[in-house]
Amino acid sequence: MAKLINEISVITGSYTNSQGQQKNRYQRIGSIIDTKNGPMLKIDVIPLKEGGWDGWAYINEPRERDEQPQGQQRRQAPQGSGFDDMNDDLPNF
Repeated sequence: MAKLINEISVITGSYTNSQGQQKNRYQRIGSIIDTKNGPMLKIDVIPLKEGGWDGWAYINEPRERDEQPQGQQRRQAPQGSGFDDMNDDLPNF
């Protein structure tokens, strides 16, 4: 079974909070998982951003499932979309 090591996120925009402070808006775009053949990067989405994505992304510790960014709702992934069913057998090149 593959294990989640890190989450990959990008800045997709900004917003002003209720105190008038400018804050960045982040989107999780993928994960780094540990497989029997070593770390693997899984990109789930390509971020859409005004002016285009510059290719930079943050590598963060995984969030607890119940933890949500302040003021944002976390979407539930469909059943069977996790890493439990991922095939760990990779071809040797």
